[in-house]
Amino acid sequence: MENRRFDLTGRTALITGAGRGIGRAIAQGLAEHGADVVLVARSGDQLRTAAQEITAATSRKAWAMPFDLADLDGVERLFAAAAEVARGIDILVHCAGTTVRTPSEEVPLADFKRVMDVNLTSALLLSQAFGRHCREAGKPGRIIHIGSLACHAARPTIAAYTCSKMGLLGLTRTLAVEWAPHHINVNAIGPGYIATELTEPLRKDPEFDRWVLAKTPLGRWGTPQDLVGVAVLLASKAGEFITGQIFYVDGGWTALI
Repeated sequence: MENRRFDLTGRTALITGAGRGIGRAIAQGLAEHGADVVLVARSGDQLRTAAQEITAATSRKAWAMPFDLADLDGVERLFAAAAEVARGIDILVHCAGTTVRTPSEEVPLADFKRVMDVNLTSALLLSQAFGRHCREAGKPGRIIHIGSLACHAARPTIAAYTCSKMGLLGLTRTLAVEWAPHHINVNAIGPGYIATELTEPLRKDPEFDRWVLAKTPLGRWGTPQDLVGVAVLLASKAGEFITGQIFYVDGGWTALI
């Protein structure tokens, strides 16, 4: 009986950054718990493969919608198209992100702006569209923003990324407070260092790898699957009294002095 609190049958989730890595794992995990999923990322080939694999493994519906979230003018149209094809969206997971590694005094404004657009501004625009959608339909909703350790603290050369992720946490808390009367819960997940295709060069750097392992009490890099449990909690009935929070899935990183 208690497991039904995590059942997402009859609900549909829109997941950005769903072609690979964390977004792909969360999409799979939500589908395994009963949700249909709309997958958004830049690569159409990756998305179509992911959609096919998710449907084959879970028998849930999965739609592939290629889109570059740097196209801010098109975000509202993207959401409208997703809501139409899926006949409504109940859960929004914003996982898409980008970064640029440059000393802060040298980062080009165009690079800074793109990181902010993809990581933060698109999250605002998607959340606005989702919020209107839920209110017009008279239904509750769940928003899950994928943050970072950079929501907690900074490190050199990633000023744009850190600003965007700290801003994302601020957006999460603001929307949670403002939209609670509409029964729209808004939370964030802060991954630690996760082994993905994007972090492979960092893992192959012996010095960086040693640094990560030394800072992580559990002594390993995380995997995308490590984030699925928290995402399911926040999307399901089990998380209905949780809002305005960030859950660090970091192997103990933020607990270490």
